Amino acid sequence: MTKTRPKLLRFCVKPMHRICVATSNAGKLRDFAAAAGAVSVDVVALPNFKGIPEVVEDAPTFESNAQKKAEHYSRYAPGEYVLADDSGLEVDALHGAPGIYSARYASSPEHPNATDADNNAKLLGKLAIIPEERRQARFVCAVAVAKDGEILATFRGIAPGRILFEPRGTGGFGYDPLFFCPAFDKTFAELTPEEKGTVSHRGQAFRKMLQWFLDSDIR
Repeated sequence: MTKTRPKLLRFCVKPMHRICVATSNAGKLRDFAAAAGAVSVDVVALPNFKGIPEVVEDAPTFESNAQKKAEHYSRYAPGEYVLADDSGLEVDALHGAPGIYSARYASSPEHPNATDADNNAKLLGKLAIIPEERRQARFVCAVAVAKDGEILATFRGIAPGRILFEPRGTGGFGYDPLFFCPAFDKTFAELTPEEKGTVSHRGQAFRKMLQWFLDSDIR
């Protein structure tokens, strides 16, 4: 059966202001840059990000955490459009877990800095007896844009898939090696950045933000 692959959304626009992303995660920056490849957008890490006081991500939803971060970090970059995201994995068989706790799923007081490998191992353990037909999951991303401490807009992207029994692929980050994408018949870790950008939750949310930016009069 021939699979239909999503088409990359193309924009024909003049160059616009740069977007500063409030993250030190190289994987997230690659995802956003890949999604912006069709437009004249300069996607950069927020200057001096590591020197800015961190935000406690204690809000109950992806959207509210993204907004909290965007508002906070934009105060340290006057005049810049600052983007922050909160994203995670929701697994149906785990009642939506790990959800907003995805990045720290395997963390504990004794082991506060869980790695991607730790989180993946815990997820596989939780799903050990769950058959393939019940391993549906989705990646969710909320993106918020702020300027000078004011939230301008928030967007959501969702990528459906399922969790494999073992990792595949060497690209990506986080749960990508376990997340099977039906559109490409590959895991996210097996996709090129450009392929991932067409279907990922982060790419979807970012493209919605770009379209809003182009259609608005804030520039």
